[in-house]
Amino acid sequence: MAVSHRHIRARIAPLPAAISTLALAAGLLCAPTPWSPAHAQAQPPLQTGDAALQAQIETRAKAAEARLIAWRRDIHQHPELGNYETRTAKLVADHLKKLGMEVKTGVAKTGVVGLLKGGKPGPVVALRADMDALPVKERVDVPFASKAKGKYLGKEVDVMHACGHDTHVAILMATAEVLAGMKDQLPGSVKFIFQPAEESPADFEPDGTNIWGAKQMVAEGVLDNPKVDAIFGLHVSSGIESGKLAWRSGPAMAAADQFWIDVKGRQTHGARPWGGIDPIVVSSQIVLGLQTIQSRQVNAMLEPSVITVGTIHGGNRMNIVPEKVEMMGTVRTYDEGMKKDIHARMKRTTESIAASSGAEATFRVVELYNATINQPALTEKMAPTLKRVAGDGNWMLAPKATASEDFSFYQEKVPGLFFNLGVTPKGTDVTKAASNHSPEFYVDEPALINGVRALSNLTVDYMTMAQR
Repeated sequence: MAVSHRHIRARIAPLPAAISTLALAAGLLCAPTPWSPAHAQAQPPLQTGDAALQAQIETRAKAAEARLIAWRRDIHQHPELGNYETRTAKLVADHLKKLGMEVKTGVAKTGVVGLLKGGKPGPVVALRADMDALPVKERVDVPFASKAKGKYLGKEVDVMHACGHDTHVAILMATAEVLAGMKDQLPGSVKFIFQPAEESPADFEPDGTNIWGAKQMVAEGVLDNPKVDAIFGLHVSSGIESGKLAWRSGPAMAAADQFWIDVKGRQTHGARPWGGIDPIVVSSQIVLGLQTIQSRQVNAMLEPSVITVGTIHGGNRMNIVPEKVEMMGTVRTYDEGMKKDIHARMKRTTESIAASSGAEATFRVVELYNATINQPALTEKMAPTLKRVAGDGNWMLAPKATASEDFSFYQEKVPGLFFNLGVTPKGTDVTKAASNHSPEFYVDEPALINGVRALSNLTVDYMTMAQR
């Protein structure tokens, strides 16, 4: 059963007064696929890494849990759109500075990067959280629900953390606190990357020339000085039961490309369609023709793919055949070669169908995010850590998701592992829970500490394994 609003308030645990005061005083692409319980695996506890450091992580994470939830509620109540996360960035930067880190602000416009130098030599591990919210009006009945407004594509919109980036920021802030408290014992350094605009900028203009978010951070050298050896990141998901961890090796999330199709016909009276060239009929044929690319043209045994036409605009009167129709949509793929092949086939299909009717068509595509690919060697190396942190029966091997993530741009430069954390309350049917990007997206806050435990243990275990 999906979470009903009348039950949500009962699940919101009150915070200590001091923590609540602290929180109040503080300064379109990604929607994880539900995981089936059939993917769950049961394994005996695994012993990996340094037991003494692991024990410290457990103690410190528990001590930071109240602040973790306070930060999450504060950020949730004050969401900001991509490249406008100024309040969130200040909250993060102030926290990292208090922990004694070297802090850079204004990275990729509003991003924040903190460097924690361990007391012993070793590898550099990067941990990433995205900070931006979505142009969505919240419908979840919680005391800290968003009432924020913002500008999206020049229009005033309601703003909500409908994808859980508020939890990502809070989890990484708490992870920074945990690891900073034991920095003298860390055999390596940690970069804390708080990234803007994962969902794209609020003034998004996908012309293929501007870059943002992770791609912009990489371009500005976030993985250098010192050079990062491995990067880890997480995403909360309504499709997984609260506290469970899910991941997969290799392609995990799809590449996302945006395409435009313009069909030009010849205007005429609707009662005499033979007097012109109907771009609406031609566009309909193009939409159907595009669907044969996945079903009849590319090798379906290699990788799945999706072509979706999301908008069609043409005409302004019932009895006039218009001159032009404009369409826009998305392509999702996992294999780079297949992606290029599909683009070529889409262009050929579009232009050929139009030409067969005497119309003209142009096809244009911009590659937005590449496929999120967990490096198999790193995934195999760190999977025991995730299994140990999750506990017996509390982890699963995830299916591929057709959603996209710009974490992929970090993974193209250094080995990376991206995993999911379940946030739907136990006992709820995850297949009926409001999805990420929904105005009713709900987070079960007790799950968040598992995100802190996972990121902290991945960092420490990676460092200690590098010493062997």
